[in-house]
Amino acid sequence: MSSGLQISVRQLGSGLKGHPCLAKVELRVTCKGISDRDALSKPDPCVLIKMQSHGQWLEVDRTEVIRSSISPTFSKVFTLDFYFEEVQRLRYELYDISSSHNGIKEADFLGAMECTLGQIVSQRKLSRPLLKQGNTVGKSFIMVTAEELTGNDDYVELSFSARKLDDKDFFSKSDPFLEIFRINDDSSLQLVHRTETVMNNLNPVWKTFKTSLNSLCSGDHDRPLKCTVWDWDSNGKHDFIGEFQATFKEMRGAMDGRQVQWECINPKYKIKKKNYKNSGIVILNQCKVIHSVFDCHLFSQVAIDFTASNGDPHNSCSLHYIHPYQPNEYLKALVAVGEICQDYDSMMKRQLCFLFLQVSHDFAVNFNEENPECAGIQGVVEAYQNCLPKLQLYGPTNIAPIIQKVARSASQEMHTKEAMQYFILLILTDGVITDMADTREAIVQASHLPMSIIIVGVGSADFSDMQMLDGDDGILRSPKGEPCLRDIVQFVPFRNFKHGSPAELAKTVLAEVPNQVVDYYNNKGIKPKVPSEFESSRTFAP
Repeated sequence: MSSGLQISVRQLGSGLKGHPCLAKVELRVTCKGISDRDALSKPDPCVLIKMQSHGQWLEVDRTEVIRSSISPTFSKVFTLDFYFEEVQRLRYELYDISSSHNGIKEADFLGAMECTLGQIVSQRKLSRPLLKQGNTVGKSFIMVTAEELTGNDDYVELSFSARKLDDKDFFSKSDPFLEIFRINDDSSLQLVHRTETVMNNLNPVWKTFKTSLNSLCSGDHDRPLKCTVWDWDSNGKHDFIGEFQATFKEMRGAMDGRQVQWECINPKYKIKKKNYKNSGIVILNQCKVIHSVFDCHLFSQVAIDFTASNGDPHNSCSLHYIHPYQPNEYLKALVAVGEICQDYDSMMKRQLCFLFLQVSHDFAVNFNEENPECAGIQGVVEAYQNCLPKLQLYGPTNIAPIIQKVARSASQEMHTKEAMQYFILLILTDGVITDMADTREAIVQASHLPMSIIIVGVGSADFSDMQMLDGDDGILRSPKGEPCLRDIVQFVPFRNFKHGSPAELAKTVLAEVPNQVVDYYNNKGIKPKVPSEFESSRTFAP
């Protein structure tokens, strides 16, 4: 295959066709002066961030819940694409989510703030009062800080533990958590991450977490980091255990399997206690850099379900019916996703394998098995429309052979020296498949290969089987119990976007692909080739 367009993976997730992304920004949230609704306890705040789309507010993400706090600093970082030419309206909603509440619906609404992403970016720190019901101004404030991701967008995975921490509780052991702060040039502190609390344990092992190098140290490996260990208390008045300073340069010592250790020091104890040594040891067990930009070729292939469950294409009730004035659901989904994929596909070609399972497992839609490629998405649409009158649909609907066919190409690529081609299989189906066990097996095997699978469910069938293939709710396993090495399947029902814009469908369908590509090359230890155009070091104007 001809060498095609060289791309950065982050491009695929950064912009839609005709909308070049100006920058990626990280947003952090703090709140001040949250009023107590319950006289007996402090609120348990959580902030939702929503973005306006076609007049509706859609949730983008939410912070963690901080127990018993009237002035929380959230560790959650929101990463958004900033488009200079668009007005991107944001809404921040503050809720009190007590342990007795079952999610946001039962939580107490404490206030909201609306702004645009451009306002946050231009001011870098935007502070506004939270408006209560009826748009009345309350005493609570929210501050949103923006920081642009520049040049190096790599991430790092860190895994901390500690031993022999000081015991701060009388009737039980300490409940420790760790906070990591970046020390900025003006000596201010920026919270990078707050671990979970490990209850009743002086030798905690905290969960592995991921953060961008930009957040951690602004790309400066020698920048000092302040790390603080606390004993959690339910009233929000946490007890200080100790602190230490580190740098990412020091943390990198854990990349080769060694542990890096720091003494956790309580300065007051160091002054007052004559034989004081430390308040425990904090250990970095793992430091893994995850590269986020790869110079690779994407090769997309399309599989369309041409089985009898779709209905006779000559019947207006068929999902394949060609209406003289409007496209059917297959065409809408094909164009919406295909127009995005073709921007990154080598030579803008598609290989089409259509499911037609009783006579043969698959066939080329242009009826040319030796050259099944079509020139761009328009070529795909024309081939689809031209073949319909010539077909008689049969069953059953078996997807595994199509996955295995693409997997063979991906397997050959994996054994080449460069191994820089990545395959994307787009499957459009009505969801009524008959080889679920074989499909699960094929996906598990494909998870070891440079490929991703996008499934768009067309029609109104029960898609529960398809949703199981998407590993979002748990790790997919083969019938033999073998787990997927990585999540490579993204399933989206077309009916959820039937009345929305094609851009919304495409963005949702392709949302997981960049991370899937990055995960593959990181698992294989293949380092990225960073294109020169992404080595910029843009900064916000003061």
